[in-house]
Amino acid sequence: MASDIHGPLVPIQSANYPDVMTVPDTNYSKVSSESVNRKKRRKKLLRKRQSLGSSSYTDVSHGIANSFESSGENVDTYTSKTRLPGINRAPTPNRINTLSSPNPRQPGQVVSSQAHERRKKVPLLAAIKPENERAEKERFMRANFNYNPLFIYRTPAEPEVLSRFTSPSDKYLSQAKLIMEIAIQRYGSYEVFEEQTGGRILTRPQILCLVKRFLRKEDLESEICLNLSEDLISRGSMTRSKGKPMLNVRVVNLREQWAEGLLRHEIGTHYLRSLNNRYQPWNNFKTRRELGLKPLNPTEEGLASLHSVLFRPDPCLWRAALLYYTAYKASEMSLKDLFRDLGQFVHDPDVRWDYCIRAKRGQVDTSLPGGFCKDQVYLEGALQILKRRRTINFSLLLKLGKIAHEDIDMLEEYADLENTRVPSFMYNMTIYRQHVDRIAQCNGLTDQVLADVD
Repeated sequence: MASDIHGPLVPIQSANYPDVMTVPDTNYSKVSSESVNRKKRRKKLLRKRQSLGSSSYTDVSHGIANSFESSGENVDTYTSKTRLPGINRAPTPNRINTLSSPNPRQPGQVVSSQAHERRKKVPLLAAIKPENERAEKERFMRANFNYNPLFIYRTPAEPEVLSRFTSPSDKYLSQAKLIMEIAIQRYGSYEVFEEQTGGRILTRPQILCLVKRFLRKEDLESEICLNLSEDLISRGSMTRSKGKPMLNVRVVNLREQWAEGLLRHEIGTHYLRSLNNRYQPWNNFKTRRELGLKPLNPTEEGLASLHSVLFRPDPCLWRAALLYYTAYKASEMSLKDLFRDLGQFVHDPDVRWDYCIRAKRGQVDTSLPGGFCKDQVYLEGALQILKRRRTINFSLLLKLGKIAHEDIDMLEEYADLENTRVPSFMYNMTIYRQHVDRIAQCNGLTDQVLADVD
């Protein structure tokens, strides 16, 4: 999930800033007190530094001057325009070059260390978001789709991290094509499918109202902030800002059914599973490793994908299928060839670009085969869950936190379920299971088709 934060947080009641909402912090007085104490300590430290400044400054200055004298340099023939008091420096031209061009790889340099620390803290999805995506898109469109963009990144991801997501699978390619072909047979094109099943396109105030209503229904108004943006690569994501969970939503062409599915995906699945995970003994990496737990994906994103389409008029897994297909094809094609290939499923150039940029993010030269294949987990996880939909305890899959469906039976007896929560759309498990069955039926995922799924 990517981190695209734009603009300051403001109270939810503010009419001047409808794009971002939050709730006043109940610990404000405590935070203010801590802030005052920090300021007092900072002032005390500054006074101490100033009191020591004059004597130590002179000592350091004489030390530098002595170092020039001992090196045999004439300290009287050159005077710097910005010099320390009482110091005349006369380095040779070679000495000037050495001082003005320090080795950037010196291990003792603080700036390099800080820059390295900042880069380590950048989330992966933020690191692989191109800085010039909008400009390159315009150039691509002006070139009549006959151009391979060159992307630049502010804080590029480490190659060893990206290498974990550069080997896509074709294992479920036949299921992905089946889902998209059924949708095209039913509607004729993706554009018609979107128009008939996605609902109306929402404005910013309507999106804000929809999110507020969902949070109120789930009793989460005081816990989650909202950021509305036009620059997200994905439709939505959950991140943290100043320690608080934040829901990021892309407002461009967001349809009503898509928005409701996005809330079930990001909040009803990702956020609540994360919240429940805090109460469990395996909420840290060490315990997970000792227990031998499986990775949370593809279960996490697969369940979220099912929740995205759960109550739609036609719960087609189109997006998950096309993301799987696109990630695989990106490993074989350049961006412009991938764009052309997706034309058999999607006609709209803007929609096609969105799928291409998701698959090619992280690359600099998109004329080369390769891409970011993490998006394959959506369909893979959905297929695995649908195959086991009659036996999985979906309530426990939410309450046990960030776990794979294979670990439910092993962890059930050790779980702490007292303060865990499930979303309101899972209160009636009979109706919930009926909708999950409907997803499999509408996508042509019979038991025979699902038999090949792991």
